[in-house]
Amino acid sequence: MYKANKKHQQPLLISNVNDLPEEQRQRLEDSWAGIFYREYFCRIQEDRFAVLYADVPSRPNTPVNVLLGLETLKAGHGWSDEELYDHFSFDLQVRYALGYADLREGRFELRTLYNFRRRLSQYNQEHGVNLVAQAFEDITDQQIVALKVQTGIQRMDSTQIASNILDMSRLQLLVESLQRMHRLLSEAEQHSYQEWLGAYVGGTSGQYVYRVKGKEATLTHTQQVGQVMHRLLSELKERYGTTPAYQTLERLFRENFDLREEDVLVKPNDQISAGCLQSLDDQEATFRCKGPAEFKGYVANVTQTCDPHNTVQLITKVQVAPNNVDDADLLAQALPDLKKRTGIETLYADGGYGSPAADEQLNEQQVELIQTGIRGKAPAADKLSLSQFQFTTTDKGKPITITCPYGQEVLAEPGRTTGYIARFDPRICQTCPFALQEHCRARAGKKDPAFKLSFTQQEVNWARRRQRFESSRQTGKNPRAAVEAAIRAVKHPFPAGKLPVRGLFRANCLVIASAAMANLRSIRRFQVTFFAAFRQAVRGFSHELSCFSC
Repeated sequence: MYKANKKHQQPLLISNVNDLPEEQRQRLEDSWAGIFYREYFCRIQEDRFAVLYADVPSRPNTPVNVLLGLETLKAGHGWSDEELYDHFSFDLQVRYALGYADLREGRFELRTLYNFRRRLSQYNQEHGVNLVAQAFEDITDQQIVALKVQTGIQRMDSTQIASNILDMSRLQLLVESLQRMHRLLSEAEQHSYQEWLGAYVGGTSGQYVYRVKGKEATLTHTQQVGQVMHRLLSELKERYGTTPAYQTLERLFRENFDLREEDVLVKPNDQISAGCLQSLDDQEATFRCKGPAEFKGYVANVTQTCDPHNTVQLITKVQVAPNNVDDADLLAQALPDLKKRTGIETLYADGGYGSPAADEQLNEQQVELIQTGIRGKAPAADKLSLSQFQFTTTDKGKPITITCPYGQEVLAEPGRTTGYIARFDPRICQTCPFALQEHCRARAGKKDPAFKLSFTQQEVNWARRRQRFESSRQTGKNPRAAVEAAIRAVKHPFPAGKLPVRGLFRANCLVIASAAMANLRSIRRFQVTFFAAFRQAVRGFSHELSCFSC
């Protein structure tokens, strides 16, 4: 049965915290634990999690704000579950951060935390709602209001994060799937398939591939494994078709082999998609090459405020997706919520965030994207590009007028089928140096003397993005760059950027919790600096008064 935790609002008269000397108690309140309690723990809206519990009279739940707080501390400090439980049991700072003033309060078994995670995951699977993400955004919105953070200007960047999986070759992954299917068979079935499976189940999959040397031998063994998989899939479907082991075997065969009549052919590496299975234990992790580096796992996309008038910048949104998802797609997904919650007007990002889908959302939400780079080739130097024309547009980004580099402004008329057309006065164009040198895109028609320029909405979006890019380069400032520090703060608790969990949902929860701790650390730095300056000013004022009295 769900019950909200209000006990922390009624402090004990006798407790371990009250037994501390005044100086130490004040130090505890000013430490990260006090910041966590005031800026995070007290802002958790527990009622959102009531859906995880039975609504019939029963034993009350362990406080949700305590469990969510523990998950946040675990991610922010990089603790294991055992370390987390030890800190909760014996660390007065951790207990103070979670609203406990005494070491004898709030005892629970570690299994309770596991059950809480399981309920969160089940609810996400059934309803498509991540309650941890909602809680993070609720808390961040409250922090934004309390600290008067301006959210009109923000920045965005993504980073690769690895899942806690073993890096297997294709052959090892296929052999491992055969071994797991073999363990599922009855003793009689294992005996009947001994001739086919005996070579693959004598040791571990790693031991099997260790004995295979060279590309030709690897290809031969992969071909043989494919033949065995094809036979198993055809003969075991009726009895095991609904089991996870069979379905994984089927997926691996489909992704790695082609079946032509009765011949099993190994797919070349360049024909295997980035979304193919990377691990039997994390079926949502994907593969991506970024420069010379290869990654298996997920991508985390982080949005942070960057208004220069803010005394503290906060992460406003965190997204985690398979790492073959494009940055621009993550931008398009995030914009509606960011606009609704924060009223974002300007977004700084790198060159990977430009796409027609992102442009459509940017226009719809009336958000200006300023990129620090542009995908694709630069326009030819000897030809005018559309980015050298000026546009006036509607609130949704639709062109109203277009002005050429020579200064002639005309209406942007809808085209016959798609796009737009601009008709420039031939008397002006015939004297234009760009037209005379054949550098202009506008051309005179055969029957109509007007110089016509045809363009699409996508070209307008591209041109305006390039204009903003060139304008930002001229300022010599790059507000996006500091988001790299926010990315590092989120990934810092995880050595080499590898999460200690598997699966998209758990990865999402862990990265979100780490981002919450990164925000709290930013708030603490701001408050420490502010109060230090305030105390210095008070001391200076007192000194002046004493001098004046003398």
